[in-house]
Amino acid sequence: MIMQSRNHPRLVRPFLPLAVCSLCFIPASFAQTNVLTVVTPETIKAKAGTTLSAKVTLQLKQGYHVNSNTPSEEYLIPLKLTWNAGALTSPEVKYPKAQMEKMPFADKPLSVYTGDFDIVTSFSVSPLATPGPTAITGKLRYQACNDRMCLPPKNVDVALQVDVVK
Repeated sequence: MIMQSRNHPRLVRPFLPLAVCSLCFIPASFAQTNVLTVVTPETIKAKAGTTLSAKVTLQLKQGYHVNSNTPSEEYLIPLKLTWNAGALTSPEVKYPKAQMEKMPFADKPLSVYTGDFDIVTSFSVSPLATPGPTAITGKLRYQACNDRMCLPPKNVDVALQVDVVK
């Protein structure tokens, strides 16, 4: 909506200050987007009655770290991947070896992951699994930090596409 002011002959856009002000909040909301990216594999072929392994690759933005699945301090939020029950069950999730890094805000080194790393899950395929396409869903919980601050903890949905065969 464009209005002309009586006192000033120029055009006035009454909602422009509100729109400009709302843009001030966008960088804060995007600050934690794309800090950690989950890369799932292509569709996995799973034979009924067998076990298999699937790898989920995590890519962490440079300058950030996440606490390992076994953090060095009990108050730190661990990285945790959990899978929902379905045609495949997950008896074991294997995390990579963590790095011990000294951070300026901590008295002792922290157990963290940085860069790109993989989480490998072993799955058991039920012998009664229905052949055809399905998905295994789960959640990844983590808290990303840099050397000055930690972002709020996040839960990210994870899905693996599976083709069950007899």
